[in-house]
Amino acid sequence: MSTRFAQYLDPVKEAELADIAKRLTAPGKGILAADESVSTCGKRLQDINVENSEENRRKYRELLFSAEPDLNEHVSGVILFDETTKQSDSSGNTFISVLEKKGIIPGIKVDKGVVPLAGSLNECTTTGLDGLKERCEEYKAMGIHFAKWRCVLKISKFTPSYQAMIENANVLARYASICQQAGLVPIVEPEVLPDGEHDLETSRRVTEEVLAFQYKALADHHIFLEGTLLKPNMVTPGMQSSTPATPEQCAVATVQALSRTVPPAVAGVVFLSGGQSEEDATVHLNAINNVPLRRPWALTFSFGRALQASVLAAWQGKDENIQDAQNELLKRAKANGEASLGKYKGDQGGAAGNKSLFVKDHAY
Repeated sequence: MSTRFAQYLDPVKEAELADIAKRLTAPGKGILAADESVSTCGKRLQDINVENSEENRRKYRELLFSAEPDLNEHVSGVILFDETTKQSDSSGNTFISVLEKKGIIPGIKVDKGVVPLAGSLNECTTTGLDGLKERCEEYKAMGIHFAKWRCVLKISKFTPSYQAMIENANVLARYASICQQAGLVPIVEPEVLPDGEHDLETSRRVTEEVLAFQYKALADHHIFLEGTLLKPNMVTPGMQSSTPATPEQCAVATVQALSRTVPPAVAGVVFLSGGQSEEDATVHLNAINNVPLRRPWALTFSFGRALQASVLAAWQGKDENIQDAQNELLKRAKANGEASLGKYKGDQGGAAGNKSLFVKDHAY
């Protein structure tokens, strides 16, 4: 639909995008982020003394996607890496079809990773816009229905800068526009890293500022908000902070930051775990869903490390451990599904439960 101002999506495509976003944020469900690159997946496998080969990566992804009996009870979608979209399980079924048969929506990471932002103080932006339209159209034809793009901002004495905030907001908005034109729901991920000594108040203030830039850019690019998801950091003190905060304090700060910047039209907020331990990420998500403040969006999870750490610890690359590893995944998915409803009781500890998953300057 054209106006003198812009080319907007047609009503049919808007309805499709809104439906996908709604299904991804169905009550009690969230997203499994299994989009680690070859090198990042290799680091995970190296930690359990497993060779980083394509076959081992395929076997690990099959372990995740074939978890029975009820992975789809708490997992609505899975974010894949490009390599995984072309792989199949041991019976020859593509992973995309395996997920579809479970009623789980396949997604894809489409960015090409973070790179230095020229002229900045050790800040970065994200590449991958070249050829994105064609890649999104190809993924849609394969049966993929949503995408993810991650930008990274850092808190220090002088950052994030105006340059970094406006650049990353515009990159995410351009990506979102291309995705929606191709029929993919974009997950918009402006991550404020937890690295640093900053306190909770600083984290909240910076997160608010980053999100304000982000939604101005999305408006400028005429993004259909009902067909988008936001993947932000939870608001917490820096990992090296000397002033810790309780989960309840972090939850209030998180919801305040969202309520001051994120339009109610946005379909849902799917938090990243940001290097928290599995248990901490779940406890924080649960606290967020119990904050006595207005919360017009679904507030759920899009976890990678916080859903997989116990899986890897249980698996150890051994076939005889596959069922135990899958049980760990189902346990963590159930815990986070309950937390997305504010009903987690702290009774789903895993093999890696309280182990810190923090990685300095996390990239993939």
